[in-house]
Amino acid sequence: SGPRNDTQPEIRVGASETVSKSSVGTVAEHMKKDVISVGPEMDAYHAISLLLAHHVSALPVIDNDGDLVGILSERASLEAFVHSEYYESPPALVRDLMTSEVISVEHKTDILKVAALFSEKKFHHLPVLDKGRVVGLISRRSVIRAIQGMRGG
Repeated sequence: SGPRNDTQPEIRVGASETVSKSSVGTVAEHMKKDVISVGPEMDAYHAISLLLAHHVSALPVIDNDGDLVGILSERASLEAFVHSEYYESPPALVRDLMTSEVISVEHKTDILKVAALFSEKKFHHLPVLDKGRVVGLISRRSVIRAIQGMRGG
């Protein structure tokens, strides 16, 4: 066949499947919109109880101005428990546990770009921003579901 004339780039999905990038979707289409967030001054153990109660592995940490200042993860929570058991000094506040260098994605980001990011990094959730404000969370599982759905599975 001759050269392609359509403007959508192709992304190779499997050995014999090719899909148009436009059929993949954006983060906004697949993110969790009802996000539970915590503040940096919240009691750490209360925040961990929210993490468990809402069945998520990370919570965005939002300051009083509405800015994303960190993320509280299951991993950090586990480290806090181990530390408190060994040293009998539990961290008092979320800011003591949170990761302040947060990777986030814009709501218009293509799902396959987020899939590539998840494959490079060890985290399970990413905060989703719109004009600098958290509007959702996208999980590794949601990205896998989106790609599986795109493949017709």
